[in-house]
Amino acid sequence: MNRRLTAVLSAFEALLIVAIGIAVPLSVLTLQWALQFGFQIDWVVFWRAAVIIWMLGHGVDVTFQLDPQTALALDVLGVGEPFLVSIALTGFTLAMALAGVAVGRRLRHEPHRIVGELVALATVVLLSTVLLLTVSGVPGVLPSRWQAVLFPALILGLGIAIGSIGATNPARVRLRRMIAEGPQPWLAAGGAALRAGLGTVATVAAIAALLTAAALLAGYGQVIALYESVQAGVLGGIALTVAQLAFLPTLVVWTSAWLVGPGFAVGAGSTVSPIAVTLGPLPAVPVLGALPTEPSPLGFLTLLVPVLAAFAAGIAVRPRLAAAAASAGVEGGALRLWSLGVGTVSAVIAGAAMGFLAFVAAGAAGPGRLAVVGPDPLAVGLWMLTETLIGASLGLLAGGARLPRPLASAASR
Repeated sequence: MNRRLTAVLSAFEALLIVAIGIAVPLSVLTLQWALQFGFQIDWVVFWRAAVIIWMLGHGVDVTFQLDPQTALALDVLGVGEPFLVSIALTGFTLAMALAGVAVGRRLRHEPHRIVGELVALATVVLLSTVLLLTVSGVPGVLPSRWQAVLFPALILGLGIAIGSIGATNPARVRLRRMIAEGPQPWLAAGGAALRAGLGTVATVAAIAALLTAAALLAGYGQVIALYESVQAGVLGGIALTVAQLAFLPTLVVWTSAWLVGPGFAVGAGSTVSPIAVTLGPLPAVPVLGALPTEPSPLGFLTLLVPVLAAFAAGIAVRPRLAAAAASAGVEGGALRLWSLGVGTVSAVIAGAAMGFLAFVAAGAAGPGRLAVVGPDPLAVGLWMLTETLIGASLGLLAGGARLPRPLASAASR
């Protein structure tokens, strides 16, 4: 495609991505406007609510100030004062990142790839600015302006960067040539560490997803009881379900933090971890009915999950490390030090990645004690680093990290 067509298609694709993101909450809210409120309220109110939900879905901090009558009716400590909501509805975040991956994959072999990517990002920035203007000046709602303008584009840009891996433009070709001419043993060792670290995080997240599903099934009765206590009606129940689905990736990260050890909080002073559970008053959100009320019967043995995941990752990348060591002439005690070095780097990568996920899944969810919700990113990162260091190093050292027989015979020649 020529430059103009690439730019037009990228702009249209970005417009479609933003429109679909807004349409998800807006469709549910519009049904409520028509069927539950009988068209008696200005539809603009629901449009603004959909925009605020979309912003929250992309990590934008929003400060709320309820009117005195509503605050008095809720009778919640601190609800009469301005309060911050900073915890993201990560379903929107994940959808935007995946859309960026699709854009990056489509453009990666185009001759004007950079133009297409820049136009897509600029379009999202422009649309985000327009959406911000539609909610500016609304009483009781104050989103962070710079976050509202930049965060959606940054998330899309991250996806585009991932999707564009393998692009064939001259700059990428030169970069691959430089890598090919670089110190291959060190590059291979670095690649092994990266695979081991990210593989460990991915394994823990996959197990956490299964545990989250199991917890929802086990707590089905409590979840239904909370739905009934809310008395939101059919449309309100649908809206509540959609909101909880948008929050589902956050719950998976919370479960990951639980597996790693530090666990998470659902309000100031609370903790949910394998060895201790302290829950105070909780909001009537049905999905919270799946929270454990007792420590894990396995106790500290639960921490073996990330250790074993790291051990498996270490074993998986050991052949690559052995090949790199053989090409560098590393053997014996030096090979063991090499393995420990790769294990250490993989632990740093895993700790940083899990800490970042914990950071995304934490924040303020309301007034009072709900100002502290989610895992502690620093604690989760440090625990993950320690567990990965133990597991990955053992996996890399397992069996003495012997060279495969063909490599050993070739090295002896």
